[in-house]
Amino acid sequence: MIYLDGRALGLTELVAVSRRAGAVALSEAGRSEMLRSYAWVQATLHGDEPVYGINTGFGSLARVRIAAADTSLLSRNLIRSHAAGVGAACPEDIVRAMMLLRANALARGASGCRPLLVETLCAMLARGVVPLVPRQGSCGSSGDLAPLSHLALVVFGEGGEASFAGARMTGAAAMAAAGLATLVPEAKDGLAMTNGAQLTTAITALAVADADVLVRSAERAAAMSIEALRGVSRAFHPAVHALRPHPGAIASAAHLRALLAGSSLLDSMPEKVQDAYSLRCTPIVLGATRDVLAYGRRAVEIELNSVTDNPVMLMDELVENHAFSAGLFHGEPVGIPADAMKIGVAELASLSERRLYRLTTGSLSSRLPPGLAGRDRPDLGMLVPQTTAAALVSENKALAWPMSVDSIPTCEDQEDHVAMSTTAAWRFWEVVQNSRRVVAIELLCASRALRMRLEEAPGVRLGVGAQAALPLVEALVARAEVPGEAIERIAGRIAAGDFA
Repeated sequence: MIYLDGRALGLTELVAVSRRAGAVALSEAGRSEMLRSYAWVQATLHGDEPVYGINTGFGSLARVRIAAADTSLLSRNLIRSHAAGVGAACPEDIVRAMMLLRANALARGASGCRPLLVETLCAMLARGVVPLVPRQGSCGSSGDLAPLSHLALVVFGEGGEASFAGARMTGAAAMAAAGLATLVPEAKDGLAMTNGAQLTTAITALAVADADVLVRSAERAAAMSIEALRGVSRAFHPAVHALRPHPGAIASAAHLRALLAGSSLLDSMPEKVQDAYSLRCTPIVLGATRDVLAYGRRAVEIELNSVTDNPVMLMDELVENHAFSAGLFHGEPVGIPADAMKIGVAELASLSERRLYRLTTGSLSSRLPPGLAGRDRPDLGMLVPQTTAAALVSENKALAWPMSVDSIPTCEDQEDHVAMSTTAAWRFWEVVQNSRRVVAIELLCASRALRMRLEEAPGVRLGVGAQAALPLVEALVARAEVPGEAIERIAGRIAAGDFA
């Protein structure tokens, strides 16, 4: 059981809940903090002091006072009006991550809403009710308004759709089938549910977890290619990397040395004093990817336990009005890292494609068959998988354009600088998907090349990394009828961590 208090949620727990249905509940500390701010909001409803979002309108309508009797209707209308998302539905693991993040942010007790709201989100996660949330429609400021509103539709019984037990149905039907009651919105509930960067963070968090696995898998693929191309090991020596001591490069070089240990193919061409950049510079490039992922992961880990609502309730301050309007909902603290990380992962794929191009090019492959075509049958070998990798790398280049530098004002210019962080996060996620397939293609080609090396010289010894990976790749290929199917099978096992 993971207990939510808005302070201690980790990336490992987020992945577990979003992908493996880990159980969550509101902690007693979280309940206590929520009740403090909730009581103040209820008292404020009947006071004379205007407090944004509690007894006033929203955005450019902040000067309009709302009577206490109308605050439930205000929350309901906010949710319905903001549910303007379009396009394909988000993957279920991302929606579950978004639900968990929203529950954890509210559990901090700075949003002025009831514990029942967090308890309902936890129950939905436990019983498998996953609202349908369209992918498009958020500018990342004021947070992910439209996506979170589609979540709120189901929570408050205001419409929407959800999946339950593998079937898609109305939100109300899904809640009823799961034995859950929908809630009647109270003051601040609508704003508390919709004002935050939780979709941006959910996408980015899961993508960075996947990218951490991918970079280690890419190093295994690189080691196998370096062996198959009879590479030179001196470029990975620890004393070399101590001269330019970037932490990622040092770690990457160490991992490559461990994977290549025991290989008789390495350094087997005495006349070769250095390799092409795509081999020799692997720890430098993948080290930079490791470093930018470390930066992004730190930003995500902060965001997992951050309040992104507006206004926020600072109950310990010695002031009468505990509500503070600020800009914590702005998506830029996640959008900029997402942009940086997608560049790092795009470079990972670019380097991978260059190595597999060398594997499939007869004049560059240290005397491997052109295209890695079998000697006993006329075929094109791995030429077209390399073409697929080139297409994916080219797509990554377009996706790598930084979205966080873009802004289109919204809400009658009240929101005059927006983050576009949600799109940055989606593009990071897409770059990870593309790059995983590129690395899968390199594993496919490197395995075929290593098998050819073993057949041409039976005494060849493979490095420990290749020894473990080669049987797995060959088993996956044996069950595939065409290369595309093999690539997808290998990519699936990369995602599962089998090559990391």
